[in-house]
Amino acid sequence: MAGYQVHNRQGRYVGAASAFGMILLSIFHMGFYAASASVVPEPTYSFMRNATEAPAVSYYDYIIVGGGTAGCPLAATLSQNYSVLLLERGGSPYGNPNITNLAAFGAAMSDLSLSSPSQRFISEDGVINSRARVLGGASCLNAGFYTRASPEYVRDAGWDGNLVNESYQWGERKVAFEPTVRQWQAAVRDGLMEVGILFGTRGTSRPVVHGVTFRDSRGIKHRAYVRPGGASEVIVSAGAIGSPQLLMLSGVGPADQLRAHNISVVLDQPLVGQGMSDNPMNAIFVPSPSPVEISLIQVVGITQFGSYIEAASGENFAGGSSARDYGMFSPKIGQLSTVPPKQRTPEVLAKAVEAMSALDAAAFRGGFILEKIMGPLSTGHLELRTRDVDDNPSITFNYFKDPEDLRRCHRNSSTSLEQYCRDSVMTIWHYHGGCQVGKVVDRDYKVLGVDALRFDLNYVCFPVSAQRLGKLFFHLSSVILLPREWLRWGETSGRVQIKKPKRSMG
Repeated sequence: MAGYQVHNRQGRYVGAASAFGMILLSIFHMGFYAASASVVPEPTYSFMRNATEAPAVSYYDYIIVGGGTAGCPLAATLSQNYSVLLLERGGSPYGNPNITNLAAFGAAMSDLSLSSPSQRFISEDGVINSRARVLGGASCLNAGFYTRASPEYVRDAGWDGNLVNESYQWGERKVAFEPTVRQWQAAVRDGLMEVGILFGTRGTSRPVVHGVTFRDSRGIKHRAYVRPGGASEVIVSAGAIGSPQLLMLSGVGPADQLRAHNISVVLDQPLVGQGMSDNPMNAIFVPSPSPVEISLIQVVGITQFGSYIEAASGENFAGGSSARDYGMFSPKIGQLSTVPPKQRTPEVLAKAVEAMSALDAAAFRGGFILEKIMGPLSTGHLELRTRDVDDNPSITFNYFKDPEDLRRCHRNSSTSLEQYCRDSVMTIWHYHGGCQVGKVVDRDYKVLGVDALRFDLNYVCFPVSAQRLGKLFFHLSSVILLPREWLRWGETSGRVQIKKPKRSMG
């Protein structure tokens, strides 16, 4: 298991990595732990250490649970002026060619070993999916899409529009780039535009969090506490699945469900785990008589009813070392649109992989055209299966349950097309929800009814620049801003500075 501990006020990473377990609340001190370790030797870095090196008991200003694409930059930012502990249950991304090699994009999700950066799960809908299990989170697995959110989204989120735009402008100068539109994507885009369907361009009775417990790869328990008497917090950054799961394992969630698993109820919060949603994807493969260059997924258009049309191409498209593989559309990673979701059993997948391996090389020449529904109205829920934090919970997304989502998948009254949308649906790994603003957290992302506990909204962000306040919200989202009490704007230098809240020294 790997992660890192961000320590001291110079932003130096000295690291302690581990399987995280439980949030410690004032009336609940039992833990549940994940304790598997990578079997692959990992390079040594000064900012990252294994949990076996962590002290038995330690204290920090902030503890961040989950070292993903939100947790890592958040820890780096806060560590400029605070002591910060960042815990990650997964391994190191360094030295893994499935992460660092662009040609292997998608290959990590076919790795089902315990040391894989990807952990497979199957929703109750039958769609096979994956979640990140690595330092760096889903940014080690995905294509790094970037887009600006609509003004309506920013307004509904309660963010400062000017501040958001400043953050975008910084990110587009420093981090984001406009990708090359290669031959396949250009052909798909131009063809779609010809037919005219796209347009371009604390003394209270409330529970109080004290810290976390975790076990290292040898099974030894460690406790990390937030410093008492002030504004220190635990920040849960464990992703759209891990965050509500961890909250429920810590005793905050639907009381009946918690009692069914013999979990002491700290706070009955029935909305934890509700509102889970995933952007449904449907795709077709277009064969080519001649080889097509390899290109990763890119948006080639947006329909007037809000669906994104994307394209990807090339023989062995991001399938890793295999010469006969459909990459991120491969049955090796559970993407099998030729049978309905609940028929995609391990046996069926194995037969599909065998059949794919026997295909002639010419069968892999071509490209994919896919459609994904943005902002699906269909929602589901997440429930615990076990008390083991390393086990996947039960997740239901209810793809296409809302009729409007079906209408966005196709724009005519064809019953056969509706059935095609349902039967061929796949994931594009953009699931979200479970701890929604106004229901589980407030607009500053603090957990309602619990003190000293905050969420990161399970989005993907990039670090704050020296010139802008905002963080970028990558991966088809917008900007996540640090809570106001953490920041102040330097009028002379234009730098983001961390302002330590006033607190007693008791």
